[in-house]
Amino acid sequence: MPPKGKKNKGGGKKKAAATDKPQEEDDDWAILNEAAATDEPAPAPAEPEVPDAPAAAAEEDAAPPAAPAVDAAAAFLANMGVSEGGEKKDKKKDKKKGKGKGKPKKDADGEEGGDKKPEKISAQGRLVAERLRKQQEEEERVRKLQEEEEARVRAEEEAEAAKLRAIEDEKQKKKDAKKAKDDAKKAAGTYMTKAEKAKARAAAERREQMKAAGLFREDIDKTPSKPVYGKKKGKDDKKKKEEEAKKKAEEEAAAKAAEEAAAKAAEEAAAAAEEEDEGADDWENVADEWDAEGSDIEIPDIGGGDDESDEDEDLVEKERRKEEAELKKKGIEKAKRDAAAEARKKEIEAMEAQMAEEADKAEREAEMKKLEARKRRMEREAEEAAARSTDDLRSPICCIMGHVDTGKTKLLDKIRQTNVQSGEAGGITQQIGATYFPPEKLLEKTQKLNDDLGLVMKLPGLLVIDTPGHEAFSNLRSRGSSLCDIAILVIDLMHGLEQQTIESIEMLRKKKCPFVVALNKVDRCYMWKENEGLEFRDTLALQEEATQAEFRDRMMGVRTQLNEKGLNAELYWENTELASTVSMIPTSAHSGEGVNDLLHMIVRLTQERMAQSLMYSNTLQCTILEVKVIDGLGCTVDVILVNGEMNAGDQLVVCTTNGPVVAQARALLTPPPNRELRIKAQYINHDNIKAAIGVKICAQGLEHAVAGSPIMVYSPEKGDDLNDIKEEVMKDFSSLQTNLATDAEGVFAQASTLGALEALLEFLRNECKPPIPVHAVAIGPIFKRDVMRAGLMHQKGLPQFATILAFDVPIDNDAVTLAEELNVKIFTADIIYHLFDQYTRHLAATLEAEKEKAKEIAVFPSLCKILPNHVFNQKDPIIVGVEVLEGILKVGTPLCIPHNNFLQVGRVTSIESNHQQVDRAKKGTQCAISIVNDGNPNMMFGRQFTDEHPLYSELNRTSIDSLKKYFKDDLSNADWKLVVKLKTVFSII
Repeated sequence: MPPKGKKNKGGGKKKAAATDKPQEEDDDWAILNEAAATDEPAPAPAEPEVPDAPAAAAEEDAAPPAAPAVDAAAAFLANMGVSEGGEKKDKKKDKKKGKGKGKPKKDADGEEGGDKKPEKISAQGRLVAERLRKQQEEEERVRKLQEEEEARVRAEEEAEAAKLRAIEDEKQKKKDAKKAKDDAKKAAGTYMTKAEKAKARAAAERREQMKAAGLFREDIDKTPSKPVYGKKKGKDDKKKKEEEAKKKAEEEAAAKAAEEAAAKAAEEAAAAAEEEDEGADDWENVADEWDAEGSDIEIPDIGGGDDESDEDEDLVEKERRKEEAELKKKGIEKAKRDAAAEARKKEIEAMEAQMAEEADKAEREAEMKKLEARKRRMEREAEEAAARSTDDLRSPICCIMGHVDTGKTKLLDKIRQTNVQSGEAGGITQQIGATYFPPEKLLEKTQKLNDDLGLVMKLPGLLVIDTPGHEAFSNLRSRGSSLCDIAILVIDLMHGLEQQTIESIEMLRKKKCPFVVALNKVDRCYMWKENEGLEFRDTLALQEEATQAEFRDRMMGVRTQLNEKGLNAELYWENTELASTVSMIPTSAHSGEGVNDLLHMIVRLTQERMAQSLMYSNTLQCTILEVKVIDGLGCTVDVILVNGEMNAGDQLVVCTTNGPVVAQARALLTPPPNRELRIKAQYINHDNIKAAIGVKICAQGLEHAVAGSPIMVYSPEKGDDLNDIKEEVMKDFSSLQTNLATDAEGVFAQASTLGALEALLEFLRNECKPPIPVHAVAIGPIFKRDVMRAGLMHQKGLPQFATILAFDVPIDNDAVTLAEELNVKIFTADIIYHLFDQYTRHLAATLEAEKEKAKEIAVFPSLCKILPNHVFNQKDPIIVGVEVLEGILKVGTPLCIPHNNFLQVGRVTSIESNHQQVDRAKKGTQCAISIVNDGNPNMMFGRQFTDEHPLYSELNRTSIDSLKKYFKDDLSNADWKLVVKLKTVFSII
């Protein structure tokens, strides 16, 4: 709709006249409506053409509604900033001029018609009309271009379709022609398929090859000539005919073989051609499917008639044969390579099988050789055992056992007339030793008693093993009891059975070793009169009745204790059942009373009741007693030669922690008669030595020898096998090596002998409270290398383990200097339990020093609240009164408030309770504390925090670990529960 005019500002009559008159349209809007309705260019504004009234009416009748164009024009004018009302300034004048005129006439359709004056067009309207015209011209030009492009595309598509139709027609025409030609050939009987053509070509080729080889004759199919009669056949003709017949038969056989070969080749070619035809048919079917789907692929027309098609087929066949030949050649080469590889593989497998077989054979041979050598060795040992005799006895081995400080070594000193016991550290034995008593010494001591009983001594001597009595040396007591034939159990008459005495009884009972009891220290009885070296019954008769009565009472007490342990015991002169009752021999190591009685009973029991087990055998039986380092000799082993004999230079097979070792015996040393093996003296060197005796062997590679293991001699001249000997010496290694097991971290232990080292390890692990772990062990003096190994514990953060526990070993001066530089502590002692005392004091001092350092890190758990109206200073330092709700509040504890976004209040610098300075406050205590915040000196009570929320100790993972390690005993169960609660509060993992 065109815009409405402005309202008249006159009176009501003028308004009524205006409303009664139909609204007139603006001249410009009429032009625009007419141009939009007819879709023709607007008339030029310079020369407007006024159409006739009837023609204008007809055009108006035929014109469509102009509302869209008006709307478009209105939108355009609004966009250009032109108002509709501004174009109708003279509308009031127009209304005045047309006031007396009647209404315009309407035609039959109700539209205005009749005469109409030419419409005037404004400049703005002309501008709009011009722009509309240009827009319409541009749209017309674009439309024409689109139509031309569509026509071009349609033409190209039609040309392409025509071309494809022509190709299809040509293909169909060729197919029809070929089909007609094939039908004609089929009707004439001359049609051949590709397979038949290939077969014919193959036959022709074979024929040519036969001709070239001279296997085919042209006249083979010709009819033979008729025979000529009337000629006389001679012998030469007959022979000639036979040769020709034979030749003809050979040629026919060759021709037949060639035909068969050609036929076979033709069949193979036909089969290949049929496969190719099948493949071609498949591809043709696929091509037909593509054609049916309207593929855009252009198939070029290959010209030529049937001859050209046959030529193409020949070319294809040649190419196929060429490819087949190449593939065959490659296949042959590959087959050759595979065959060569397979042959190589088989050759390698055969070599490996041969090597494995040879190795198995060698292993089987070695095993058989070993078994044969073992069999020979066992047969030899059986022969030697059968050759034993009671007339040839070896020295019995006697082990002296008992509790510490019962007088074991003192008794031996009295027999040997030595003073070994006084030279030992603390007067106690801490090493195992052996003493050999020659027969002369035994006869001297036992002559009187032997004569009383009519006993003739046949023993070649007596070997006594002295064992330590301290509880830590159970390994040495066990080793000694394992080697002995008979034992002496020394019991203090004043104390009766003690701990190690009971242990010794159990060991002897377990090993089923016979023993006698020496009731030592009888001289301690009241009013005892000493009689040097006198037999006991004689000296007892010289004592007073009260002394004799005391002796009887104490002896009965010991016998009762033995009975409680399941042993029958009697005084040796009252014992009538030697097989089932233990003989008790009263002795005095101080005066020597009863010592002769003791030796007499040992000789009597071994010679009369143990002769079968004491028969000498040539079979070597030797056991390592101790391993030690001696100045001038190096590492040596003390052994007990139980049976057999040993020569200097023998090949010894020794069990070590690193496996069996073969070493040559450089020297066989023994102490002088009646002297202790473990005491350094002027040793006697032997080229040959016979059992039973204690021997010190010098050889290389014995540093890791295992005490308690056997030593065997390897003698190739006797048919021994080395592997058999090695297996025999390592048989019990697993049970022996457990004594030297070490820990991942701990102290370093070093001793003079292997037995002492075993005892030291046993003591540190089982008898020390708490146990002391051991990281490494060694035998012999301490050198710089040992100190450097101990110093590694500092690098691991374990300073308490940077320690060497040295038992009865010397220390090199350079090692002492290096130990001071590396801060390695070396504790030495001659008595084993003194080492424990020294180390525990060092450990306590070390832990105390670490505990002092840990106080700065460890934070004790606490929970306290600020008491209302008990704020004495609000800022730097904050002094408030608090009540400890849980835990322990200590000086130095950092405090925070988790409810206030984990506000760090500060660190407690002092605690005052009951007007006294204290370092800690426990649960329920009310006290005043001073808090300093070095990181935030402006921390102020009442500004950042109040007494609304409690104060917590600020824990972390490091502080909790320090509490566990150093202050575990300072916290109660309730305190540890608070630690768990605070871990949740502070999200500590």
